[in-house]
Amino acid sequence: MKKNALYNQRKLLIPSLVAGIGFWKFMKGRNEATPEYIVQFIKNNISSNDVSLFIKHNDETLVDVNSNVKLPLASTGKVIIAIEYAQQAAEGIIDPNREVKLADLAKLYIPKTDGGAHEAWLSQLGKECVTTPLHEVVKGMITYSSNANTDYLMNLLGLDRINSVPKSLGIINHDPLYPIYSSLFIPSTLMKETNLTKKETLQAMINMDAREYRSRALAINEEWKNKAPTEQEKKEAMRIMNLDFQKVWSDRLSRSTTKDYVSIMKILNNKIDLDQNVHKHLDPVMEQLMKNPNNRKWLLHAGQKGGSTAFVLTKAMYATDKDGNRTELAIFTDNLSPSNQEKLTRCLNDFQLQVLTNPKFRQFIKEEVAIS
Repeated sequence: MKKNALYNQRKLLIPSLVAGIGFWKFMKGRNEATPEYIVQFIKNNISSNDVSLFIKHNDETLVDVNSNVKLPLASTGKVIIAIEYAQQAAEGIIDPNREVKLADLAKLYIPKTDGGAHEAWLSQLGKECVTTPLHEVVKGMITYSSNANTDYLMNLLGLDRINSVPKSLGIINHDPLYPIYSSLFIPSTLMKETNLTKKETLQAMINMDAREYRSRALAINEEWKNKAPTEQEKKEAMRIMNLDFQKVWSDRLSRSTTKDYVSIMKILNNKIDLDQNVHKHLDPVMEQLMKNPNNRKWLLHAGQKGGSTAFVLTKAMYATDKDGNRTELAIFTDNLSPSNQEKLTRCLNDFQLQVLTNPKFRQFIKEEVAIS
């Protein structure tokens, strides 16, 4: 859920998600975190169904590991919202240049829940800003992964329309999206309604089916349209969210498959399946990588979106280089340990780069991880 960028000498950068580790552990992690580590991790965990990797290069399937297994998307699912934004902008339903009050986004924002994503986005806008164009809000959702921007856009664009996007793209294995922040309030709301203890509430959350969970998140979101939560209410709700509750929250995130997300990435990559007016609004949002002049030296276009929780790491990306080589990739992982989360995060960009540029590495993946 961090800002990602291709930069000098075809390197990819993701800031570390883990802070405060000892120097020895840091150096040990660096030495172990290579692109080959991802290949080995996938290979070692195929049978668990907690990993999924699907890669296409010039329409050839390089790797197919558990590509039909549905796993939590985390912020990678925000691609669907970006597509609906671009479609509505192309149809003239919304104005991408309409000014949005930052105060309206602040009503939804819950501090210390997004790894600093929202604050980082605000920082690059400048302290003097009190409004920003709608298209910048969408960029904040994709490039910085602001959850406040995401929930704002869900309300603006309409969840019915957003959740019709996968089907319109031929995707059938995609759970409905629902507001992120209001779902964090389900435990505290349930405790108030039922007078359950924290332990009883956790068990009730574990037993709650997906339909009821989404329904509760939507109901809370509707209440917020009339009266946003106070900062004190936000703090109280977050006090409950220990690691056990976070695991339930992570497990209930919308799910899909790497096969479906590679299909979506291919649509964004080929530039022919969506109307050009849609790409006019979508590409500036999805392809922030191309703002860097070093990327423009060897890429025609490239876009990506990743996501993470304490247990999940996901990424979907596409690229076409100046030699005409096309690549689409999606990797989803779940039930990660902190150390595996750190190592995978550290080497994911290098892994992508090797897939894009190194034929020997692509052959290595094919040989190590047979198509399942």
